[in-house]
Formats: sequence, C-alpha cells, structure tokens
Amino acid sequence: MLEGFTDERVEVADGVVLRVRVGGEGPPVVLLHGHPRTHATWYRVAPLLVAAGSRVVLPDLRGYGASTAPAPRADHAQASKRAMAADVVALLRSLGHESFAVVGHDRGSYVALRCALDHPGAVARLTVVDGVPIGEALRRADARFAEAWWHWFFYARPDLPERAIDADVDAWYRLDGRARAQMGEAFDDVRAALHRPEVVRAMLEDYRAGLGVDRAHDDADRSAGRTVACPVQVLWSARDDLVDLYGDVLAVWRPWVSGALTGAPVESGHHVAEEAPEELARLLLEHLRG
Repeated sequence: MLEGFTDERVEVADGVVLRVRVGGEGPPVVLLHGHPRTHATWYRVAPLLVAAGSRVVLPDLRGYGASTAPAPRADHAQASKRAMAADVVALLRSLGHESFAVVGHDRGSYVALRCALDHPGAVARLTVVDGVPIGEALRRADARFAEAWWHWFFYARPDLPERAIDADVDAWYRLDGRARAQMGEAFDDVRAALHRPEVVRAMLEDYRAGLGVDRAHDDADRSAGRTVACPVQVLWSARDDLVDLYGDVLAVWRPWVSGALTGAPVESGHHVAEEAPEELARLLLEHLRG
C-alpha cells in the first residue's frame, strides 16, 4: 500500500505527534480522512494525484490511527477542529510548505474548513467531501437528522459510548468481510487503530468537541462574517444523504465562501475514496489545476 510514500512521525504541537505518509513531487495537497478511518483510506486516490504531479501528504489526524491521542479536557478542546487544523498547518510547514491545498472528507472536512478559516494565508485551495460546516448541520438538526445521524449525540455522551464500542469493536464498526472488500488494503490499518481503546476514546472526543467548542467556533465566525477567500470545491456522494438533508448543498456553503465556489456529486456511497477513487481523483485534479 502506498508504494513510494515515506512513513514518518512528525511532532506538530507539544506532545502531539502525527503519523504521516508523503509521496510525489509538485504542488502540495494534504488529504484528511474521516471517522473511523485513517490516512490509509486514501491509498487508491493518492497515487493518482502523485502521477498527475502533486506532492501528497497523508496524516492520521490527532486521536486517529497511529497519531497521538491527547488526554481529554473538560471542554474537549484538545479534540477541536481548531487544534487539528493547527496540527495540519504545522505539519506542512515542517515539510517546507507555507501554502498548500487541503482536501477533507467527513470529519476531515471540518478540519479542512477550519484550516482555511484560521490560516487563510496557508490554504491555497479547499475541497470538502460529504460535509457542511458543523454549525450549519446543528442549526438545521431536526428529527430526520437525529434519526439518521444519531451517533453524533450518542458519541457525545460521557463514558457509555466507550463501553459499548470497546465491548466488541469488530461488531460495532462492522469489520467483516464486506468491510474488508470495500476498504481493501486500508482494512488492516484501520482495524488495528480501532482496537486501541485510546483511539476509540479520542474519536469520541472528536464528536464531543463537535457539539461544543467546534460549534462555538463556527458560530463565532458566522457572526463575525468570516469567510473562505480561496477557491472552494464541494463534493458529495450521490448515494449518501447530504442532499436529502440539506437540499442545495452549495447554497448551504455559499455564505461561508467569498471566493469561487464549485461543486458536484460523485456516484458513490459515503466512503468515496474507497468506492470511486478514479472519479474522485479526476474531480480533485480539476480543482487543483484551477
């Protein structure tokens, strides 16, 4: 998997070390995974971007995979998207890049957005896949949202989710033959991470931060009128529920973007990097090349 990529450990904050794989030469692009994946989810997409002339950076976000899982704080700020975004910027700077493109899927899309809002001089282009800003999602949350995305609220409960998940990780995340077929070579990397209780706890802290500190950051930005000035691409899986929940996905994003905004569906289920890597890579390259 990811032949030709280096496999490194990079300290990005006090006590926080990210596992990262890096490959290729050219303009840098960092790909940010979602829950409950690791950097390995991109293993089919990343080589296509490298072949097209990009330097591709694949971190495990803090708390995920083999990266540091910081000890929980009462306000869960150690798992905030602001902290994760600062990690990403520090990582890219350590690799010699002051400016880069960022792509985020699922939970990674919130980190990608926070990179662009908190570090506008660092992010040249932004792509979000299968996500709207956390503040927007919670502002629109209704019974239909709660039924479909119940895990947001269950994961935010103290202690109980850890007990339920750790009791049988394979059953909870359906790590069976079907999952192995979908994830392919990423399966073993993801499964190994999920069998570490500290990773499960850190992933839940991600959701706890989402309902509190992350929402507060989003709401503060909206109140202050902060927007993303760089070109923004929004992609969504045609067989997922983003359109069902939000209708015009680009209309949700429009108030957040002062620059160019484009978007398109991808014929795929939610885990688009694994299910439709060629189509995803094609759309990403269209955006990256401007």
